[in-house]
Amino acid sequence: MARAAWLYYVGGLNQEAAARRLGVTRARVNKLLSDARDSGMVSITINSANVGLLPVEEAIRERYGLDVCICTPALTQDAGGDRDDALLAPFAFRAVGAAAAAHLRRHLAETEEAVVGTGWGRTLEQMTLQMAGVSAPRAKFISLMGSLTARSAYNPFDVVHALARTTGAEGYFLPVPFIADSLEARDVLLSQQSVQTALQLARSTTVAYISIGELREASLLRTQGMISATELAELRAAGAVGDTNGLFFDQDGKAVDHPLNHRTLALGLDGLKQTYTVALVAGRTKLQAARAFLASGVARALIVDGDTALELVK
Repeated sequence: MARAAWLYYVGGLNQEAAARRLGVTRARVNKLLSDARDSGMVSITINSANVGLLPVEEAIRERYGLDVCICTPALTQDAGGDRDDALLAPFAFRAVGAAAAAHLRRHLAETEEAVVGTGWGRTLEQMTLQMAGVSAPRAKFISLMGSLTARSAYNPFDVVHALARTTGAEGYFLPVPFIADSLEARDVLLSQQSVQTALQLARSTTVAYISIGELREASLLRTQGMISATELAELRAAGAVGDTNGLFFDQDGKAVDHPLNHRTLALGLDGLKQTYTVALVAGRTKLQAARAFLASGVARALIVDGDTALELVK
């Protein structure tokens, strides 16, 4: 895989020439190149200065008082319906993940002893796959929410582990469940010294990357079984329109009064507001949640896919 990637991307050979050099078929080289991208061995960066949507970025930045707004290229401006959103979703995750990785690479280059907070989700997973070739041995990565969840490529533990492994940095975790079983259990968990130490590090981050989630049956929280259908209905009834790091907020970006919010083990919205929080939004299904979270004033920067940005700027 590495040889095929080097011959193609660095050596400048086309797939047919690379196949002859390796003694394999062209189809095999095509598969190796695809696997190299998917595994994070190869990450591709495109100079965003040559891409449009700069007026859209500026309009969103001014509207929500952001320091920075980064829009990835829009794939379509006239697609509509759930079917189109479903087709575009994988591309949105990859595009926003790649843009977030570029933002993180710049931060690590400028901040030698960076402390980077991370959330969870498919967009964060894509960000980890775009960090090939980055070395930051003096940096630290810390999960901003309970990391003891079902294993998947995009849970808090694996996001931090992947980033620390790729960059040679140190990885730290909040060694508690995502949501405690009860208020009493939450108090006990928070009283542990290891948890307090992790939270102290989380509050000292130089930058934090969090993804914004929507509240619907197809959301990650539901498909991963982290909340029940009944809890989803209750949250909606309480006015919740989205979540980040397991914190559920209303259309004004304020935490709703629901038992789940009281049992969540994570750096809260007030804590996120004290650090340089970068909100990641991938997919038009998250439009309402994105508007609400941006209204809270917690985010200092936004990285969003172009199709969602075009809707957001309206």
